[in-house]
Amino acid sequence: MATAKKILVIVESPSKAKTIGKFLGTRYKVVASVGHVRDLPKSKLGIDIEKDFEPQYISIRGKGDIIKELKKEAKNASKIYLATDPDREGEAISWHLAFLLGIEQNSPCRIVFNEITEKAIKNAIKKPRPIDAGLVDAQQARRVLDRLVGYQISPLLWRKIRRGLSAGRVQSAALKIICDRENEIKNFKPKEFWTITADFKKNKTFIAKLSEYKNSKLAIEDKEQNDRILSDLEKGVYKVKSLEEKDRLRRPFAPFTTSSLQQDAANKLNFTARKTMLVAQQLYEGMEIKGKGTVGLVSYIRTDSVRISDEAREAAKAYIIENIGKEYYAGNVYTNRKKDVQDAHEAIRPSHLELSPEDIKDSVNKDQYNLYKLIWNRFIASQMTPAKSKIVNAVINNGDYGFKASGSKLVFDGFLRVYSPLKDGEDDKWLPQLDTGEELKPVKVQGEQNFTQPPARFTEASLVKDLEEKDIGRPSTYAPIVATLMDRKYVSREKKTLLPTELGFIVTDMVEHYFKEIADTGFTAQMEENLDDIEAKGRDWKEIIREFYGPLKEELEVADKEIEKVEFEVELTGEVCDKCGKPMAIKHGKFGAFAACTGYPECKNTKPIVQTIDVQCPKCGKDIVAKKSKKGRVFYGCSGYPDCTQSYWNKPVNKKCPKCGALLVEKKTKESDYACSNAECDYKE
Repeated sequence: MATAKKILVIVESPSKAKTIGKFLGTRYKVVASVGHVRDLPKSKLGIDIEKDFEPQYISIRGKGDIIKELKKEAKNASKIYLATDPDREGEAISWHLAFLLGIEQNSPCRIVFNEITEKAIKNAIKKPRPIDAGLVDAQQARRVLDRLVGYQISPLLWRKIRRGLSAGRVQSAALKIICDRENEIKNFKPKEFWTITADFKKNKTFIAKLSEYKNSKLAIEDKEQNDRILSDLEKGVYKVKSLEEKDRLRRPFAPFTTSSLQQDAANKLNFTARKTMLVAQQLYEGMEIKGKGTVGLVSYIRTDSVRISDEAREAAKAYIIENIGKEYYAGNVYTNRKKDVQDAHEAIRPSHLELSPEDIKDSVNKDQYNLYKLIWNRFIASQMTPAKSKIVNAVINNGDYGFKASGSKLVFDGFLRVYSPLKDGEDDKWLPQLDTGEELKPVKVQGEQNFTQPPARFTEASLVKDLEEKDIGRPSTYAPIVATLMDRKYVSREKKTLLPTELGFIVTDMVEHYFKEIADTGFTAQMEENLDDIEAKGRDWKEIIREFYGPLKEELEVADKEIEKVEFEVELTGEVCDKCGKPMAIKHGKFGAFAACTGYPECKNTKPIVQTIDVQCPKCGKDIVAKKSKKGRVFYGCSGYPDCTQSYWNKPVNKKCPKCGALLVEKKTKESDYACSNAECDYKE
């Protein structure tokens, strides 16, 4: 008896296939394409410019066995459903799969779902549709445009500056934003100003700031003016001129979009954008939860939308009323800043609201738990009532001078009960009871010299926010943009801030001078809008490419003729090559800086650059040096490795623990700066 043919469902990732397979049962076979199966070739441009920019797709090298297996499964299937991600990239993967498997593209072969839950998957199976040509064309246009920019400007950078560099349509605009901010900081001229404050005490101490003179705003520009005002104040009497009390509502935030999730995870969890997306993908594709099996924990993670489904809103309502209180439910509806073409998606939210962060804590790792908790709390808070505060503003006069003091008191916590953007106590600084006309005696009146501050350098979170506000790139591109800038050594990270390197400035200057549109944020934003029109308005994608490529071709020809090769000053290490005796120089490669012989290509000797920290190994006396793990994390180990395996995750210092004699390491907390490196010793200082 012949075995009944199964329905084949193709997704991108094995973990997603595993989760969905458990929902669909034995009638279905769920397999993974493991991402893209066809793409433009890496070895050449792969776009036939003469034939109206026709892409020359090929099967991706190394995917032969997967494609062969997919074709075999497709041949034996009664029906095929393509269940890749619900966005442009996912639609394009389905389009390529349909081509390889001989699926008629107008046939209802495509299924989409916003979350990986049993209900969502089974509903999607009931409503298959044809592949969306608008989505596919929108993805093709981006791919071709980025390839034309990257594969034609990047070789120019290789020839003129350094091998391994790259330029990109969105990447170059982002780099210019970082370089422009650094130039602002360099050119900033601080301006002196003074502030005068008075400390008063009535049951509790509060501070009032001098802000007015004769009912006009007062600016104190130098010490002479400051001292004159302090002298005037000594002669006068402080009286409460007016008191104003009002209510303030602090409304909850919308549920997360991709960019707001990246920003909040950076600020609250110290995650990079890349790490946020990696962990969020794991939560979306499904985790093994004790007692529940494999569960997709959050909805689709690449979205510009703040919209949520009626079903999700009802689930939030039930949870809030039952677990927090009826008075906390508001049922807020959020609208998008602009009508986005991918508004078919919802905001990022929990797929199973009944699974609280504590319910999954024992089944996931720390990063997964923390990010899920952030998403879960933000979603619940989005449906809650505003927080209510009482605000008191007091004006205290001394002759013609007016001081202002303000205080606030939280009256009803509302959404702050589950999600607070503030530090503890930040929203609760209440003034003591004051009466109009009351005379006050200051405890202290003082002037303080200040200087205006330059704009802050971008952090990863603030850069993502700026890119979003300027409409540059899309949520799925923010993490790769920052990663590429770091990998290319255009930007370095100092603590949390992004600092452009000399190389970053050189590349930006060249791109800005010769390829103005590529570095121009306004042009890049307009191009994003044009690309969105392909999907939203059915605009011909090749028309957009034609309009763009004409000027680019002319700019490439001019740049190649005019740009002179940039010669970097050779940075010597101070060592000589142990093979030929010539000086060793610092070179930069894909995995960072290394030392190389200046006699290259005759001598190809290289060696790693060792960063000593002036601390000796307690076991063998050799230098402790900074090293990097396979995952790129810095640690400190003995230079005598492998004979000596002493190592530390925290930076050791030249000081021994008074309790056990082990080295102390830098470990800053609120209470201490150093801790003992011995895990069994609790000494801190």
